[in-house]
Amino acid sequence: MGKTTGFLEFERKDESYAPAKERVKNYNEFTKPLNQTELRNQGARCMDCGIPFCHSGCPLGNLIPDFNDAVYQGKWEKATKILHSTNNFPEFTGRLCPAPCEEACVLGINEDPVSIENIEKNIVETAFKNGWITANTPPKRTDKKVAVIGSGPAGLAAAQQLNRAGHTVTVYERDEKIGGLLRYGIPDFKMEKNVIDRRLAILEEEGIIFKTGVHVGVDIKADDLKKEFDAVVLCGGATIKRTLPIPGSDLKGVVQAMDFLPQNNRRVDGVKDLGEELVATDKDVIVIGGGDTGSDCIGTSIRHGANSVSNFEIMPMAGTERPVGQPWPFWPMRLRTSSSHKEGAERFFSISTKKFIGDENGNLTGLITSEVKWQPVPGQRPKLTEVAGTEKEWKCQLALLALGFTGSETTLADQFGLEFDERTNIKASESNYKTNIPSVFVAGDQRRGQSLIVWAISEGRQAAYHIDTYLMGKSNLPLKGEGDLPRI
Repeated sequence: MGKTTGFLEFERKDESYAPAKERVKNYNEFTKPLNQTELRNQGARCMDCGIPFCHSGCPLGNLIPDFNDAVYQGKWEKATKILHSTNNFPEFTGRLCPAPCEEACVLGINEDPVSIENIEKNIVETAFKNGWITANTPPKRTDKKVAVIGSGPAGLAAAQQLNRAGHTVTVYERDEKIGGLLRYGIPDFKMEKNVIDRRLAILEEEGIIFKTGVHVGVDIKADDLKKEFDAVVLCGGATIKRTLPIPGSDLKGVVQAMDFLPQNNRRVDGVKDLGEELVATDKDVIVIGGGDTGSDCIGTSIRHGANSVSNFEIMPMAGTERPVGQPWPFWPMRLRTSSSHKEGAERFFSISTKKFIGDENGNLTGLITSEVKWQPVPGQRPKLTEVAGTEKEWKCQLALLALGFTGSETTLADQFGLEFDERTNIKASESNYKTNIPSVFVAGDQRRGQSLIVWAISEGRQAAYHIDTYLMGKSNLPLKGEGDLPRI
């Protein structure tokens, strides 16, 4: 490493935010980047640790010490090549990944870890600014055609890798624009959609064919895909929303988070015909679910001008330190406070919603909760019990259910005759991503269940390697953690 004592000389420094009162007036990104000197100092904090455990935390196997050192040395173009050798879309992960690499950072054992995610974001933004990221078309084409179903991060990564191998790739997307959850789910204040569009322009220039507004399984059947393509890879997201089966769940005002958020994405994009408007303006909003989706609902509701925003989490409040039973370098379940939480939401833990209350017209007016506690059971999952005498009624005109997903749509999978695992995901081994039907592969949420963007990109890349091998007998595409330095 270029600065062996950097971790002793420099403290961690993160991007700052625009003040909450200013940023909630619009849907723009609001981070304020560090200057080049500060970023080089952050790169210098990367230790000469011998064994870079950050690699184990990163599903992509990013070459983190290498690009950190390049940043410290001021060699930004070299850092760009290193970063893109394992990650197709660092502009996405640099904004949206929860950074498991940082939790596995050796420095993080007793100090603040290296700010890997922020360094990653600044590498790719510097690269775009300097025109270093350009279309890289394959030198020659094979006679093989591959269909990629779904244009989220898994589908885009698979498509770019397969296109690099020379195959003719067509990506199908049922929504009106490319991007999947990146486009219709992630709020614009976390990632503005021009970030997708500039990368999409490069992918199109590289020769990838995109077809939007096509619901595969309905508009195009499985048999049609088999006839036209030599291989098919299913990269759809987990789309079946988890419900809350309690009295009153059918009231108007009880809304799924993934109906609320995509509609707002379209609203920000200027779409006029949105159907029934799902807005939080002047309402008492309760977001049920404490994960990232819940946080996104909070930030969006505050920007709508909600009267109040509360966040319910059935799990107990975690501590800010690493739990004893979750040692380094594993991902710890600790309290995480997002920028949206800091904009004005009140959080409640160990609370369970028992009933929604409505008026005579079927509109939501409130809900009833009780406090809960989790009792340890040796060898089993903790037991959830209600605390007697803790029922409480809350005023609420909009309840947003951010409870995750239970699987993906099965129409196309059923047409192909694919097998499912015990978790209702499409069955395919990570060793080759093949399903039980020859020429049909699966990657991302449809294979592993609801997961992180960094896992989606990793799965798309790995599936592409195995599809290329299936089609050609061997593949020159990289596996996880293998550099692909000539290609940006």
